[in-house]
Amino acid sequence: MTLPFTHLGTPLTDGAKRLMLLGSGELGREVALEAIRLGLEVIAVDRYDQAPAMVVAHRRHVIDMLNGTQLRRVVEVEQPSLIVPEVEAIATDTLVDLEAEGYTVIPTARATQLTMNREGIRRLAAEELGLKTSPYRFAATEAEYQEAVQLVGLPCVVKPIMSSSGKGQRTVRQTSEVLPAWAYARDAGRGKSDRVIVEGFIPFDTEITLLTVRAADGTWFCPPIGHRQVAGDYRESWQPCDLPTETLAQCQAMARAVTDALGGWGVFGVELFIAGPPDRPQTVYFSEVSPRPHDTGMVTMASQAMSEFELHVRAILGLPIGEITLIGPGASAVILAAGTGDRPRYTGLAQALQVPSSKIRLFGKPTAHPNRRMGVALATGATTEVARQRATTCAQQVHVEL
Repeated sequence: MTLPFTHLGTPLTDGAKRLMLLGSGELGREVALEAIRLGLEVIAVDRYDQAPAMVVAHRRHVIDMLNGTQLRRVVEVEQPSLIVPEVEAIATDTLVDLEAEGYTVIPTARATQLTMNREGIRRLAAEELGLKTSPYRFAATEAEYQEAVQLVGLPCVVKPIMSSSGKGQRTVRQTSEVLPAWAYARDAGRGKSDRVIVEGFIPFDTEITLLTVRAADGTWFCPPIGHRQVAGDYRESWQPCDLPTETLAQCQAMARAVTDALGGWGVFGVELFIAGPPDRPQTVYFSEVSPRPHDTGMVTMASQAMSEFELHVRAILGLPIGEITLIGPGASAVILAAGTGDRPRYTGLAQALQVPSSKIRLFGKPTAHPNRRMGVALATGATTEVARQRATTCAQQVHVEL
């Protein structure tokens, strides 16, 4: 990939360089802010109006992003210099066509297509690259699904091949849970596919995100991020997650292999499982990769000199990274809605911000539903344990009223 531009213009002028976000949630908002800081004109696109990135962008569009005709129309109207997918649910075949016509898709249209579909990325990682993964099978019918569960064995994890934030994911531990998990995965998945993946359950000791940055001056790794998930969706993250030297080297080698295969520039969120105690040789398993900033990486807004969002924008503009500096141990904890409603309000911020070193980011989403991520609390500390306690305490003080 060559440098996208040799100069940057001024927003809202003929010389402007335009960045189009496909997906305008909380991660997209932070990307938009970093792009605006470097003088780009930002167009935010999503399936609903007043998405978080839309309120900071220069223009916005509401479309069905799985509709290739609508997606092509908005791209042709705006003529973006960079197309930056920030969610999985996009008409990726259209992105492939647009890239072939000369548009720049970040990191590449192929990477977006492969990672939107768990089948594509799992086959790339396990079957083409030979990375260690959990055992897995894919199924499109109930009969295939039942056979897959028998082959993989219990416990297992059932997921739609297209979903995000844990939607449609369940761990099956006994036979009475097999059919409900099948129905849930098919109902909650995104996109047009009814296929599911059945994965063998790995009794891992640690789960990390290794933010990997492909840029003009090489491949860079952020310090590992530990995280805790509930039903496949992240609840808290912390950085650094200390790993033995040999284990970290395994993680970086695996992340480099998969991101090199995907190609392009930008931040990739590589999710890995680590099995075994730290005082013995550990086994690293590839789980998933997102070709964009990762939700668990929101901790970097407190813990690093450059957040994952600044790193992403630098990289996709062809600018050097130089170095990645950890300011100190940091943590994030999510702020969730408990109910359903419009125009949510927030209370408890004064109490929350009494927690030392704490920060709050409210996303400004126009509607809420149970367990929807509405904000995040950030904190630093002398140790990750202190940072985690502070971030969690901060988040617990904020209430979403509907």
